[in-house]
Amino acid sequence: MVTYSYPIQMEIAGQTAIWVRPDSGDSPVSYAAPTYSAVKALFESVLWGPAIEIIPTKVELCKPVQWHSYVTNYGGPLRSSSAIAGGNNYQLYATVLTDVCYRLYAVAAPNFKKDKLTSRALAWDKRTTAPGHAYQDIFNRRLKRGQSYASLCLGWREFTPSYFGAFRDETEVCTEQPDIIIPSMLRQVFSPGYQTEYHAVYDTDVVIHQGTLIYPVKGGVDL
Repeated sequence: MVTYSYPIQMEIAGQTAIWVRPDSGDSPVSYAAPTYSAVKALFESVLWGPAIEIIPTKVELCKPVQWHSYVTNYGGPLRSSSAIAGGNNYQLYATVLTDVCYRLYAVAAPNFKKDKLTSRALAWDKRTTAPGHAYQDIFNRRLKRGQSYASLCLGWREFTPSYFGAFRDETEVCTEQPDIIIPSMLRQVFSPGYQTEYHAVYDTDVVIHQGTLIYPVKGGVDL
């Protein structure tokens, strides 16, 4: 584990989620659980700061995995030029997850790559001897109050959570979920970190065992 790392955790639930498999093409299909980068982004949506590195450790599934067909009218910039010029949308088909609930775990650690930090981030970093501990305290306060740096979502922006916050007493890990093996799972798109170029990394042979996915400690395979 990273030196001077501090554990953080949160629960999030919603009616619909999608953690897109990059190999699913123009009809996106969701992984059975959120990716490493998605969990990282959810924590950073509550509290973000470039002087801190969020390192996801595991996710617990608290509802059985259920896939569902989803169709929406897409009107974004990835349409053809003729469709954009004509003001035409197209139907986007996806395979999403329904009725999801997760317990997310990570650690907050200092970002030792100082060359990419802004002057404000460097100033904040110098004001504390334990930036990970400071992040942990501020994160927990914001989570308790329901505050966030950015709007949280379950993959796509339209998939908003019905709950995010501290662990609820009534939530239980779905230990009876059959094991799921994921041969290749996207880890990060910008793996070198803050303000870096595109560099996709995948983890291989990831297993969801008894409702728990433990992320590999180190990144997987470059692609």
